[in-house]
Amino acid sequence: MKSNEKSRRSFLKKSTLLTAASAFPSIWTSSTNHYLPGPANLPAKDKVNLACIGIGNQGGSDVMSFAKTGLANFVAFCDVDMGAPQTRAVLEKFPDVPRFQDFRTMFDKMGSQIEAVTIGVPDHSHFPITMMALALGKHVYVEKPMARTFNEVELMMAAAKKHSHLVTQMGNQGHSEANYFQFKAWQEAGIIKDVTSMTAHMNSARRWHGWDTNIKKFPAGEAIPSTLDWDIWQGVVQPHEYQKDFVNGQWRCWFDYGLGALGDWGAHIMDTAHEFLNLGLPTEISMQRADGHNPFFYPLSTTLLFKFPSRGNMPAMDITWYDGINNIPPVPAGYGVSELDPNIPAPSNGKIQPAKLNPGKIIYSKELTFKGGSHGSTLSIIPEDKAKDMANKLPVVPVSPSNHYANYLKACMGLEKTRSPFAIAGPLSQVFTLGVMAQKLNTKLLFDRNTKQITNNKLANQLLVGAPPRKGWEQYYKV
Repeated sequence: MKSNEKSRRSFLKKSTLLTAASAFPSIWTSSTNHYLPGPANLPAKDKVNLACIGIGNQGGSDVMSFAKTGLANFVAFCDVDMGAPQTRAVLEKFPDVPRFQDFRTMFDKMGSQIEAVTIGVPDHSHFPITMMALALGKHVYVEKPMARTFNEVELMMAAAKKHSHLVTQMGNQGHSEANYFQFKAWQEAGIIKDVTSMTAHMNSARRWHGWDTNIKKFPAGEAIPSTLDWDIWQGVVQPHEYQKDFVNGQWRCWFDYGLGALGDWGAHIMDTAHEFLNLGLPTEISMQRADGHNPFFYPLSTTLLFKFPSRGNMPAMDITWYDGINNIPPVPAGYGVSELDPNIPAPSNGKIQPAKLNPGKIIYSKELTFKGGSHGSTLSIIPEDKAKDMANKLPVVPVSPSNHYANYLKACMGLEKTRSPFAIAGPLSQVFTLGVMAQKLNTKLLFDRNTKQITNNKLANQLLVGAPPRKGWEQYYKV
């Protein structure tokens, strides 16, 4: 227990917290013969000692992707549902890595061997793990979006700034693929300029589609699976009884736990425009559509309008977000027919209403219109004849030197800089938290970019911070 107390005291000292650390439980699920005893096991300098928090579902996919880089030495795995089916692929591939259910106990026992962490857990748990990792001097890779509330993201950015020697990266993988480098090159060459609006859309079925939108309370509790530590899973959120529709991706459906379709896909669709057009935070967020609105889970269809002011020589810009299978945005003439229903005639305003669209975006500038997908998908100029006219004016686009996972590990080694650090990913994540607040309240919000306050809705302004953290989790909310 001495190592536990030493680690806890270090965490409290580094994060200037006054709250006692006695709330940390001691749960370690691996047997003692799996424990790596001391620094003699540190790898050569060509690998990073990596602890992975969340090894099922997306977290498990991240583990495999980090493994493929050849730059990771896995020193610890942590998952609140260790041994459940979704964790087994990782455990079978790496059977000798120490296993934990509680990230705090992992840091207690393994902190001296951990250089960097990956965090692939539900949105509501990103914040406390990140804050503890940074306070303990660990590099952080956290899945998108960074956190669940505006204030949590604000604190994570502040912690990253305080510990500026540490590397941070958010897991919007397109930031290390062709879309990132093309958008950057086209913007710097003046191909993308004077952008006035963007349509962003994700119209595939979501987990909550088909649920009863007349819901009056959370679903009844169920028996907790034997592999799951439900207390740790809940983290900072006020407690609910266990329900299968809260875990294994279902958490994304609920305002209490996730950021819905916007937080899930927005980071893969809006990210490069947000960064390279220097959008920052919006001044207005308004609901245009909210089918099936209720106070518990996300609408079945949402149309959200974000208004951004002029920035330097860039004009004011609107982003309109569409989700829902029956909420497909109109597209401009010349968009193409590969994803459209050719039997629907074009209306008189020149906008075509497709029957189906893949997730993506349409960017409108004063001179050109661009069509793009999500993640690493590149942009194309539409219509086709305009693209042909522009072909000889397009700059050479650099090839990515590393994928998103290798970029993070190379940055930990001092060889690169991360492309989606908290300073870049934080404001983007805050855009999503503001959008989610508008969805939850089904209203229009006016936001002051200077004071970072909502000026027209007292309740919404309180939601920037959100509900108080659950007892025993307060210590993470100070930098």
